[in-house]
Amino acid sequence: MKLSEDIVLTGKRAMARSYAKINLTLDILSKRSDGYHNIETVMQTVNLSDLVIVDRCDSGIKITTNKKYLPTNNKNIAYAACTEFFARTGIRGGARIFIHKNIPVAAGLAGGSGNGAATLASLNMLYSNPLTEAELCEVGLSLGADVPYCLTGGTQLAGGIGERLEALKPMKSCIVLLVTPPISISTARIYTDYDSVDKTIFPDTAAMLNAIEKGDFYDICKNLSNTLESVTVKQNPVIGGIKQKMINNGAVGAIMSGSGPTVFGFFDDFKKAKASHDSFSLMYKDVFLTTVR
Repeated sequence: MKLSEDIVLTGKRAMARSYAKINLTLDILSKRSDGYHNIETVMQTVNLSDLVIVDRCDSGIKITTNKKYLPTNNKNIAYAACTEFFARTGIRGGARIFIHKNIPVAAGLAGGSGNGAATLASLNMLYSNPLTEAELCEVGLSLGADVPYCLTGGTQLAGGIGERLEALKPMKSCIVLLVTPPISISTARIYTDYDSVDKTIFPDTAAMLNAIEKGDFYDICKNLSNTLESVTVKQNPVIGGIKQKMINNGAVGAIMSGSGPTVFGFFDDFKKAKASHDSFSLMYKDVFLTTVR
């Protein structure tokens, strides 16, 4: 389901859910001349979400959140989304935005990108859809590589820096456990370090695409792979420990999402998943039992 299809409009207010994403595969293909990397990744939306409420007003941009540590100025992606939307459309208007965060910040789950996408889509609907979906994705890309995906969601293959998207057969619903340890990961550093280390993980994207097309849950789990994982785990061994514990707890497959630090696992048994959730909850604050969306 596209993000815009899930937005509720009530007069001058739009209420949107911005969903977390996980990377079923993540492969780094090459370094670009602009400093970014060309990637190939299969991404999937899960049912962990933030609530973004956007109120249309005559002028100005104001952001409030339920988390004191989140910026509410132009360093917040939702603020930047407003600025870009009004600049691109030439509309004279404003917005009041409230973000209720549930998705951990800087966790490899595209929580911030999702907030930016939800803001863009909400503004577009509140102001009578001046931008097409392609134009929204173009604006979104200027905010972050994951924003176009967050606008469209579901099961997708992404290329380039993440902006080239190809919709895949939707993955069947299954149980997902997410564990985010309280460590800070610098995505820029992970990519820099990746360029200077021997490569040990090589995702088989074709095998993953075939497994998704067949709807084979166990083959999907078999082909979970993230080429950045070995780099991040080397700097943060706790991530490797979480992955191994999750597998020991009955996950059919487990892997780090994005550049980390979140680890997710797929389960085929709810009791095992719930027991694993409860076990991790004794150790970490950000532990979520959810499903593929």
